[in-house]
Amino acid sequence: MIFQDGSTILFQGDSITDAGRERTDGDSLGCGYANFAASWLAAQYPAKNLRFLNRGIGGNRTVDLRQRWQADALDLKPDWISIMIGINDTWRRYDGLQSTSEAEYEQHYRAILEQTRDYGARIIILEPFVLPIPDDRNDWREDLDPKIAVARRLAREFAAVYVPLDGIFAAAAVQRPMDFWLFDGVHPTHAGHALIAQHWLQAVGAK
Repeated sequence: MIFQDGSTILFQGDSITDAGRERTDGDSLGCGYANFAASWLAAQYPAKNLRFLNRGIGGNRTVDLRQRWQADALDLKPDWISIMIGINDTWRRYDGLQSTSEAEYEQHYRAILEQTRDYGARIIILEPFVLPIPDDRNDWREDLDPKIAVARRLAREFAAVYVPLDGIFAAAAVQRPMDFWLFDGVHPTHAGHALIAQHWLQAVGAK
């Protein structure tokens, strides 16, 4: 397992990571995959004395994460930062608010990762994902697929631990209906959050 004794692990991202965390409680992990993964590790490795933090904020895009990275990430002095970001960079294009190009996505994401590398924290990247429920989510692939490619390329460049969630959810949707995992094609059900946590734990070498 990759976490050393006494490590601080920070979860960062958008609403999927946020998962209803209590903003006034700095130790609140929300009710999603971050809580599931942290709880399992705490029970499995109690002697490691791991600390877990969640600073996901619903609606965030890469530009938002970049703007708050110092205060909401590096200033917390984490040893590891787990990042899931990108679906809102796509979503905003289709709800008519603000589009993020592939180049802008890479620019913001790269800046985040460079700051993290310079600080000295290790990185876990969870790729953004979508399932075609409702049907209009099919149109999103044109925008999201290039961003997924960016996330994969950056993970290689920055030697990050990588969790390929888009493919994982596509495979899971063959076993059970899509809304069993993601109730709107984006936001996970309890089973969906558990699936993310399961693969995150595998990626970090938990047994």
